[in-house]
Amino acid sequence: MRAVLQRVSRANVSVDGQVIGQTGPGLMILVCAMQGDDEAKADQLATKVSKLRIFKDDAGKMNRSVKDIEGSALVISQFTLAADTSRGNRPGFSEAAAPDVGKHLYEVFAQRLQALGVPVETGQFGADMAVELVNDGPVTIWMES
Repeated sequence: MRAVLQRVSRANVSVDGQVIGQTGPGLMILVCAMQGDDEAKADQLATKVSKLRIFKDDAGKMNRSVKDIEGSALVISQFTLAADTSRGNRPGFSEAAAPDVGKHLYEVFAQRLQALGVPVETGQFGADMAVELVNDGPVTIWMES
């Protein structure tokens, strides 16, 4: 699985002009299931995200996790993270998991992150979503499990 994490002071996602998910201080996470991914990969990624120390401590060092700051996460499906841009001018997405698998693993990731103690809200899989965020730092991390 692939993910892009952004440390945010706030973020929200809307579908048809209605906010369906939001977070205060914490993480906005774009997630993509790849060919061959399974629930173990989703669990591994959720565990790593829950422990990743990218929030400032009292000394201003990135030494605290989202759990340490009692933050939350907005998790959004983003199959375009599977883009292959190595040839031509149009990205290919053949490395992305099939939609049914991608949806399942996206949901598993969000559930596991929640079970690890991080409050989670989500976008809507497959929907045309509008995402607004204030990137804190800015801090943006790309991850793959």
